[in-house]
Amino acid sequence: MFFEGYGYHGTSFEQTYHCYPASFIDKPQLESGDKIIMPPSALDRLASLHIDYPMLFELRNAAAERVSHCGVLEFIAEEGMIYMPYWMMENMLLQEGDTVRVKNVTLPKGTYVKLQPHTKDFLDISNPKAILETTLRNFSCLTTGDSIMVAYNNKKYYIDIIESKPSNAISIIETDCEVDFAPPLDYKEPERLAPSVPTSKAPAPVEEAVPEPKFNPFTGAGRRLDGKPLKNQPPPVSSPTSKNKQVGAANSGPPAVSTSQSTRQPQGKLVFGSTVNHGQKETQKQSSKDTKQEQVPKKEDPKFQAFTGKKYSLKG
Repeated sequence: MFFEGYGYHGTSFEQTYHCYPASFIDKPQLESGDKIIMPPSALDRLASLHIDYPMLFELRNAAAERVSHCGVLEFIAEEGMIYMPYWMMENMLLQEGDTVRVKNVTLPKGTYVKLQPHTKDFLDISNPKAILETTLRNFSCLTTGDSIMVAYNNKKYYIDIIESKPSNAISIIETDCEVDFAPPLDYKEPERLAPSVPTSKAPAPVEEAVPEPKFNPFTGAGRRLDGKPLKNQPPPVSSPTSKNKQVGAANSGPPAVSTSQSTRQPQGKLVFGSTVNHGQKETQKQSSKDTKQEQVPKKEDPKFQAFTGKKYSLKG
């Protein structure tokens, strides 16, 4: 006969009991495993059946539709009662005195199980794998969806069974089972910081475009080496806008007298006529007058004469 994928040999054992936590009996070791204490009549019934060992049972809470699996430790409970670990009662949503259906089953040996601690404190233990291996020696089977309790250093750690292979309920007695861990329930991934933009790649601030000054050749002022002021000052530099205004004013006013572009005329004088030679003569006369005027002040400068000072005696 087969039931829900599990094979039962002969007439199966199935009985309803009132459950109570392990604190009602002097058996504190029940809390560190998944074994229950059943009455002696259950042992008599199981001995008369052809069942597989070790004895494994299915616990069913019909009111809450919760199912789990366990082993048996002893047959010393009162008739009609069983004692079970309190963490198992919490998994099945059972209270003291509630009824639970107990049925013997045969489970396949587990090959893989995935565990998830409730808190990341369990990972802070020096060797959690060794602690878990020692604790699971007190377990007979594991059921997907259950939360087992691991006691270590006067502290209780709860671990969820989130996956098991080859079935959702497996036997872990005398078997090599691969164990994998999922991140704890209270684990939070560290926030990733936004990558900082290097200064070289940062967008440069927008600057207002400033018009560059245009280059105007030969607009500097001349200076004499002897420090004297120039008689003929160069004309002031006019900006392009002022040139445009002057051109507009010249076009609107009376026609100006044309001069020769090839002759350089002195500042403040106008040369009339259309011949170039006449302008050249005027410039030569003007330059000869300038050289004469420059030579006159040079004659007035006293010349330096050495050893021409007066002699004085210290005696007076």
